[in-house]
Amino acid sequence: MACAALAVAAPAVVTGSAFQLRGDGDDARQEALEGRVEREPVTHRPTVEAAFAAESYRPGKTGRLVLFDSATHVTLRVYRVGDAVGPLRERDVMRGQQVGSTRRLGRVTPGQAIPVPLGPRWPSGLYYAELTAPGDRIGYAPFVLAPRRLGGHRVAVVLPTQTWQAYNFRDDDGNGTADSWYASPGYDRARLNRPFENRGVPGHYHYYDEPFLRWLDHNRYRVDYLSDAEPKATSGSTLARAYELIVFPGHHEYVTEHGYDAVTDFRDRGGNLMFLSANNFFYEITIAGDVMTRVGKWLSLGRPEAALVGVAYFGYDSAGHGGSPWTLRSSRAGRWIFHGTGLRPGSLFSSGGIEADATTSASPPGTQILAEIRNIWGQGRSAQMTYYVAPSGAKVFAAGAFSLAGSIWQPPVRQTVTNLINALAPSAPLVEMDSARSLGQS
Repeated sequence: MACAALAVAAPAVVTGSAFQLRGDGDDARQEALEGRVEREPVTHRPTVEAAFAAESYRPGKTGRLVLFDSATHVTLRVYRVGDAVGPLRERDVMRGQQVGSTRRLGRVTPGQAIPVPLGPRWPSGLYYAELTAPGDRIGYAPFVLAPRRLGGHRVAVVLPTQTWQAYNFRDDDGNGTADSWYASPGYDRARLNRPFENRGVPGHYHYYDEPFLRWLDHNRYRVDYLSDAEPKATSGSTLARAYELIVFPGHHEYVTEHGYDAVTDFRDRGGNLMFLSANNFFYEITIAGDVMTRVGKWLSLGRPEAALVGVAYFGYDSAGHGGSPWTLRSSRAGRWIFHGTGLRPGSLFSSGGIEADATTSASPPGTQILAEIRNIWGQGRSAQMTYYVAPSGAKVFAAGAFSLAGSIWQPPVRQTVTNLINALAPSAPLVEMDSARSLGQS
């Protein structure tokens, strides 16, 4: 895959918490390096900055779009991200199908709030407002439209809205330093409801996020889309009643304690999980108003993410080596997970990297290693793709590297993900396929 290396949170200084982490010496230097590596180049194309006041809304409600810019002759349109022809190449562009009517706003000023009615019949999905003004000014403001009620469909796809903002390098206060802990060692906060750089597009969206959203829509898969706001405000029992499967396709590094608890309880009640990237549930955050504060690594807080995900983060591609293929291993679950792909033990497929996970002593008993990216980046360690069955019967899959979601259009990957979704959401199969049931799911 051709993508800029994604830096991982290796904290410098985290303050304001009972679990304070020190960031002196090598840790502080690594933090500064990671901030430079992660930030996408800024296009500096003319824009109209705006952001919604919440991560998600419900159909029939009214969104609140806040302006961060002055402009005249502004036009507002709302779009739903969906099927499109070919990969998205530009990092400062979003695309979709327009919903609702075009609005002429005229002159806008910073701090102005625009009410945006959301259609009662609009399907759940990732949406964005597009603002245009003379001088080729274009701005995007994304938001998630959650379902009217949880469980409208039996599969939920959670978009990493909190991690998007952790990696937002916008200089909110204009002091010359980006307002993210990745850019400012010793800084432990980031705002949720603010514009992104590059005309308002979340960082690496064109590679990490859009391919999977486009694939789901292209195949007319009926799923509920959630932001991080839903798990952090919902119980595990509610999630378990609503869904058979929750998919985390992107980079879900930052979660609140309640969100971690809810997803863990969902699994412990038999709910199935899929993680299609890496470095998931790595850091705890707290949220007050629209401000996130980084607390500490879940491992340091006595709750290693491997116990939930199956694998834990161990490194990132600091030298920019690029991706390497997974090598399929022999495993019981691999018989049905890779059925129809033409892959066999020893086969190479797709490409992963950027960040890497592997099993640890905290991985659940019986965790199977399905595939590896061997000796990734020459570190002598391997990224590991895994699957396990929890005592509750819940089935949990983890890709172990970036990113199966980004590579979903490759035939072996899309067949693998289809097999998994059909097996992990048996009452709501997405396509006509029964290989997972016939081969077993152990």
